[in-house]
Amino acid sequence: MKLCMFSPKDVALERGWPGRIDGDRVIQLAAQTLQSFFSGGRLAREHAEYPLDGVVFRAPVLHPPSIRLFDEDGDFVFANPAAILAADDVVHAPVGAADVVPVRRVAAIVDADGSIGGFTPLIEWVAPELEGAKARDFALSLGPIVTTPDEEVPPGIDWERLVAHAAANTRLYPGDILAV
Repeated sequence: MKLCMFSPKDVALERGWPGRIDGDRVIQLAAQTLQSFFSGGRLAREHAEYPLDGVVFRAPVLHPPSIRLFDEDGDFVFANPAAILAADDVVHAPVGAADVVPVRRVAAIVDADGSIGGFTPLIEWVAPELEGAKARDFALSLGPIVTTPDEEVPPGIDWERLVAHAAANTRLYPGDILAV
């Protein structure tokens, strides 16, 4: 299944509505957010349908509980949940930097039972001129489409191991993001 947060082009909504993409249309789901859709066991009534070219995609998770960015060694650092942007949002260089560099990642969104609910692109924006954590603290582009594991799992990554590592000695919440 392909999921998204969207709004019709003629309706100004910051967060948007959750939807299921079916071919060239988006079907609105009766849930507040994709996080609540995952919390509810991926069950929701379907509402209105919109043509795909008549919608604006929003970030699939606007306020994730946490974001873990994994490195090639399998460990992670936390990222700023307040830095989430929609995939098409313009990213400006932060104060003190002239340019930003995109680091493309694959993100997994945690489901209600602590497993993976879906996958979506994530771009971590880096300002090389800034030092320390502030070089990475200002923007993360997420989305726009979430693909559920029953449809496609990004190859070459041991997602079960990453979920287990992230969940060790803590609790994962619906909407948590794990990115590699």
